[in-house]
Amino acid sequence: MSSSPILLWYRNTLRMRDREPLDLALRSKAPIFPVYCFDPRQFGQTDWGFPKTGAFRARFLLESVADLRESLQAVGSNLIVRYGKPEEEIPRLVREYKISCVYCDREITAEEVAVESALQRQLAALGVKMQTFWEASLLHPDDLPFSLAALPELFTNFRKQVEKNLTIREPYAAPERMPSLPPELNPGEIPTLESFGLEPSPHDSRAVFPFFGGETAGWARLTHYFWDSDCLQTYKETRNGMLGVDYSSKFSAWLANGSLSPRSIYQQVRAYEQERVKNDSTYWLIFELLWRDYFRFICAKHGSKVFHVEGLQGLTLPWKDDARLALLWREGKTGYPLVDANMRELAATGFMSNRGRQNVASFLTKNLGIDWRMGAEWFESLLIDYDVCSNYGNWNYVAGVGNDARGFRYFNIPKQSLDYDPQARYIKHWLPELAALPAHLAREPWKMDASEQQRYGVRLGVDYPRPVVDFQRSVRENEQRYQAAVKAN
Repeated sequence: MSSSPILLWYRNTLRMRDREPLDLALRSKAPIFPVYCFDPRQFGQTDWGFPKTGAFRARFLLESVADLRESLQAVGSNLIVRYGKPEEEIPRLVREYKISCVYCDREITAEEVAVESALQRQLAALGVKMQTFWEASLLHPDDLPFSLAALPELFTNFRKQVEKNLTIREPYAAPERMPSLPPELNPGEIPTLESFGLEPSPHDSRAVFPFFGGETAGWARLTHYFWDSDCLQTYKETRNGMLGVDYSSKFSAWLANGSLSPRSIYQQVRAYEQERVKNDSTYWLIFELLWRDYFRFICAKHGSKVFHVEGLQGLTLPWKDDARLALLWREGKTGYPLVDANMRELAATGFMSNRGRQNVASFLTKNLGIDWRMGAEWFESLLIDYDVCSNYGNWNYVAGVGNDARGFRYFNIPKQSLDYDPQARYIKHWLPELAALPAHLAREPWKMDASEQQRYGVRLGVDYPRPVVDFQRSVRENEQRYQAAVKAN
């Protein structure tokens, strides 16, 4: 076996457990150089001028990298941290320490692939190979019953085919010991939020879940949700909640930066089914992991189409460019409490429930008729659990331009408020100006007459905005535009 040093480039797999390249490097008995690069391009701006990585996700990332460093130190190694472009920082280490090979997790979307390709060119000039590993999904592409090129365009067809013979590889164990780094090597300091030009977000007391980055915190959350609180057995019934700690697993943030492995979660679900209960809820958590896989495989199949305004369908729609309405949506001032409460939670905490995301995305595209890419970029900027494939795949779907879109479908916001927040607890939690209203008026304050506004001390247009659009009329107008575009296409 070769003893030439191997550089392990950490990208979106900030964990010790279930790492194939780490396992392979350890078996080679070679010196291992674990490296993480804070790429300044990830802290630039989106096309709409939003911070590409906002303070919430940046803080979560910093915590995750710090946790990974501590875990590596505990087994005798360390994490080399650099602030700079990987295609510049990694070749420096390669030259200085005569590294023979670079291992990294494989990414499949445009910006990440461009960085990977740039690094490969630099390494090739040095005569150094780079080997990539597929690590982000539950299913490995080689285990699918079809090639990525033949991936079904409907999730249901994908799910049915893979479930016929579900093949999930065993996760790799975390190492108990690793080779030490050369003592003269400077491991580098983990940067601060301020070094990215970001202001730390003050803790909002209304936040219902204290996200903290890193594999250690991710496993603590899994242990609590599965084993300590038995929440997994009722996951399917509670997953559409919006207020509280345990209505959903909230694994998404740790999955997004690879602090938790989907295969490790799957292994724990199967263990739970053996030791506690196997029911629709345990199946449904795996079902959601398959959805996550599907979006990643779709991006691998279709490339950059998922980012284009026409989406995966190639559908040209007459999106509006209305800066005023777009700002009111982002600020949670649309006059529709369910939308506004969710948008204010996102702005204050970097998180929003899945039910909330569907509703606010539907309102932006099906009521306001505004370019869905603005919404996708706002989510990219703020979400702690931003995952490029899931984010853009879901926005494609809700906007009606995705491969699995089914005509002009929209979320009926008033009905959704009644179904999922009947007592208006969530709305009142995030919109304190509506706290004095009875539930039915907190959900639909525009129905208040003058006497009710006086009685409850909530003046429409002053204390809380009037609706920016008429709900049903705006749906009809945008559906007409959609149907005309479908016919034209």
